[in-house]
Amino acid sequence: MRTKPPQQSMIAPYVDHIKSIIEADSESDNKKQYHTAKKIWEILQSKGFTGRYTIVKDAVRQIKATSKEVFMPLSQKPGQAQVDFGYAVVKFNGILKKITFFVMSLVHSDAMFVMASPRECTEAFLEAHVWAFEFFGFVPTRISYDNTRTAISKILTGHKRKHTREFKRLISHYLFEPYFCNVRRPNEKGVVEGSVKYVRLNFMVPVPQVKDYDELNKLLRDCCQRDLSRILRGKGTLTKQQLLAEDKVSSLALPDSRFDYRDGIYVCKQYISGSL
Repeated sequence: MRTKPPQQSMIAPYVDHIKSIIEADSESDNKKQYHTAKKIWEILQSKGFTGRYTIVKDAVRQIKATSKEVFMPLSQKPGQAQVDFGYAVVKFNGILKKITFFVMSLVHSDAMFVMASPRECTEAFLEAHVWAFEFFGFVPTRISYDNTRTAISKILTGHKRKHTREFKRLISHYLFEPYFCNVRRPNEKGVVEGSVKYVRLNFMVPVPQVKDYDELNKLLRDCCQRDLSRILRGKGTLTKQQLLAEDKVSSLALPDSRFDYRDGIYVCKQYISGSL
């Protein structure tokens, strides 16, 4: 009967503890301070390990090689969305300016809504949600975000966040569930990150030439509408528009009243939308 080499038998009782240390390091926001193999060896010694440092070093190397984060396919359940911001340049009346654009993507149909603003601010963030829901014709049940200060005032433990007062108003009005990604975990909202890149390369090339944000946002809305006829790889012959119908079945209905995104907030400086 084959037995484990002495070194493996010696380290075996401590493997789970090594894994927990490595996993905690990978989830930490501080990537410059982490446990070296030597430090892990010292910790194991305090727990009764009597083997050499090289045994622990080899074990750490093997565990890291086999436990690298695997980017699993994102859940593509109908009725879920992701939000992100991107940046581009646009020519306004002949003058190039850097703009911010909001993107909401539905993970099942990949349908997207895009809206531009001079910068990322609370009013632009709230207004874009209102127009996105009206563009889709429904409200997604769950929306994933990064840790933007337009939505949260404090990062708590895990995925818990303290919401800003205005974001609470938005949630209460539309009744969707917000989900906040872990710090530096782009795979948690990979659909919208891909959409941001697609928008920049397809909606913003060549550089749009417009007179104001109203004209720019009409252009972007038209691009989103045309994009619904696109057939996605891996979705057979179904267009985004057809998949959007499946999203709608699993989503929330629009409320009777429209959300007032300017109620009680400071209007973003230089924000151009509607009559402003």
